[in-house]
Amino acid sequence: MSGIKELIRTEADGTLSFGNYELAEKAKRSDYEHDGDLYKVKTFADITKLERNGMFVYESVPGTAVQNFYETQNGVSFDVESSRDVQIILGLEENAEYKIYVDSTNIGTMKTNMSGKLVLSVETGAAGRVSVKVVKL
Repeated sequence: MSGIKELIRTEADGTLSFGNYELAEKAKRSDYEHDGDLYKVKTFADITKLERNGMFVYESVPGTAVQNFYETQNGVSFDVESSRDVQIILGLEENAEYKIYVDSTNIGTMKTNMSGKLVLSVETGAAGRVSVKVVKL
């Protein structure tokens, strides 16, 4: 996949895809409308960040390409690709507990902090792309 060339797009199934970790310099796209919300993405080799209506949704270090990002009240799921292992921060419900799955393997539970942020590390390894699912308990 190697990055979303248009920086952010809506897929046929209604999910979002965004980010391009192959860019040498920062690129951004603002005011992307999806399901009545306005999204903003900033991305390049070192970081990818997504905001919805001015609020934090997703951040990765280094940069990533995310496909099929789908968010509900009970969690979030997406596929993530990078040239290196990544640290991902998600904006979820504050002080809530979530079960984390990476490539369908339960890697445990985590609790968000007072600001609703959940931090996890994902090893992309040789596959380069992994599926992440975060489910509220």
